[in-house]
Amino acid sequence: MAVTAVLAALIREKNQLKTISDPLVFKLLTDLKEQRRDAGKSKHSVGQQNLNTIMYETLKYLSKMPCSRQSPEIVKEFLGTMTHHKLTKAEKLQLLNHRPQTAVEIQLMVEESEERLSEEQIEELIQNVADVLPGDPEEKNVAAAADAEMDGGGEQS
Repeated sequence: MAVTAVLAALIREKNQLKTISDPLVFKLLTDLKEQRRDAGKSKHSVGQQNLNTIMYETLKYLSKMPCSRQSPEIVKEFLGTMTHHKLTKAEKLQLLNHRPQTAVEIQLMVEESEERLSEEQIEELIQNVADVLPGDPEEKNVAAAADAEMDGGGEQS
């Protein structure tokens, strides 16, 4: 039954696949995993084992991505900050899913960004993404250690 709920979330009224964000996929699969654990379902069929493998591999991948730290509130705030940037839904989804940190990444995700966005707008976009979407905690620790090392090295000179 839970698989039906996931499929229903993915399908639109006219049987078209709906584009959904990585945070939503992560939440749906995490909820499905919990429901299956609570129901105590065991691995019966080959199809069930395949589904379990797909869920496991997808959750393993997504848990390493920024989406694992993005709540619905963060997604809503992000979409709010993106309203004045005049981006398509697909471009916003790309930014949300990949959390770009450089102008090159923005150029890969925003079609014709060179014509549509100035350098200042690209920098503002990168700053909005960094401010709203949580990054990798390990990246912050590495950056802080590098900053501390640079500060310490500068004092010795």
